[in-house]
Amino acid sequence: MVLNLLIKFILVLVTFDLVASEYHRAMVNPEPSEIPSRIALNWSDDPTTSISVTWRTSTNIENAYAEIAIADDSANFVTWRTQVVAKTKKWNQSAYSAHFHSVTFSKLKPDTLYAYRVGSEKVWSAWYQYRTASKNSGSFSFIYFGDAQNNLLSLWSRVIRGSILDAPQSAFLLHAGDLVNNANNDSEWEEWFQAGSWIHAQVPIIATPGNHEYTTNNNGTRSLSTLWKPHFTLPKNGPQGLEETVYFIDYQGARIISLNSNQDLAKQANWLDNVLTNNPNDWSFLTFHHPIYSASRDRDNNKLRELWKPIIDKHQVDLVLTGHDHSYGRGHNIGNGVNVRDEKYGTVYVVSVSGPKQYKLRKDRWMTRAAENTQLYQIISVEKDKLNYKAMTATGHIYDEFDLIKRKGQTNELVDKILDGGPERNWTNTIDKKQKDAKTY
Repeated sequence: MVLNLLIKFILVLVTFDLVASEYHRAMVNPEPSEIPSRIALNWSDDPTTSISVTWRTSTNIENAYAEIAIADDSANFVTWRTQVVAKTKKWNQSAYSAHFHSVTFSKLKPDTLYAYRVGSEKVWSAWYQYRTASKNSGSFSFIYFGDAQNNLLSLWSRVIRGSILDAPQSAFLLHAGDLVNNANNDSEWEEWFQAGSWIHAQVPIIATPGNHEYTTNNNGTRSLSTLWKPHFTLPKNGPQGLEETVYFIDYQGARIISLNSNQDLAKQANWLDNVLTNNPNDWSFLTFHHPIYSASRDRDNNKLRELWKPIIDKHQVDLVLTGHDHSYGRGHNIGNGVNVRDEKYGTVYVVSVSGPKQYKLRKDRWMTRAAENTQLYQIISVEKDKLNYKAMTATGHIYDEFDLIKRKGQTNELVDKILDGGPERNWTNTIDKKQKDAKTY
């Protein structure tokens, strides 16, 4: 009798722990089928004349294809479609296998709306639409996300879906690392793709890897997720050995550069200097995962400042967009100490978070605007010599805003607009005291 009660008690404790830890996670079935899934757009070459698409199926699909046509108001566009044979690779790292397929459409017309679909002789996806970049420097917007990482389908989905409703004409989505929590966990990647759904298939993805896109091997070395390159077809114009994690893309007068802050920092420094020296564009944006200046407590990345910041300063990079700290911080260019900064001019550094996992801010703050316990996305709009930046909360409120204005032969002018953002959000004013220790991630 006592033994039975003890067993029941243990089962209750175990069950409670499982329920508590998984309470906020939406369940998915990650196993592939013959139906194309995880469809994602990337640029691997010139955005004015090409676009790449990747997708996944079961291993039953051995021959895959993608079709493309100039979109039209009539459905008759399907009659003039062109078919391209996909490159197919097998992935087999879990209880099941999958085929990942990739196609790069080339020789496209600039500033033209195309429709495409992916599939096989057995089954096809829906048709998705995408517009190529203009050859001219023109106005455009994009959305920047800090770490998604946890409870992707249940709690991050509202952020990415709300962002595209807020900025439906966005040219691309920029992810500053930690897309998932466990690098090779296929279920988490399934959540990430389901959270964005058709958005991933219609708006190109620029992604840089975070520390959670890496796994630690038995010998202590770290390896990039086995699912990173199968999911994305990114440029291979970076240093050897860092392909598709370190790269640059030119889009309508802006050079967007991804660095990999997880490895080979010195190797990337020389490459970065060269890429910025030979930059013909007016604007330059950097993204990498670990911030130059940390927003959260007990964090510091002094090696990044030592190796990369002199190059950022030399070339007067406009924006540096990072993640990792699970809090929000935005500030101007500062010196080696956090007590020296230029209040109006210089590179703007941003740390942001889009997922539910949140940390406390550092006390010796360098930030002009900061937030705790807040899911955010950022809309960045470029129009000739002016850039507008808005940090939006998950419920669609403007939390931070500024303009950057290009001035010929001078540093950018920064015009702060945070007066409309309300008081700063922190753990004290965003959660009931009775629930201060409650974690929803």
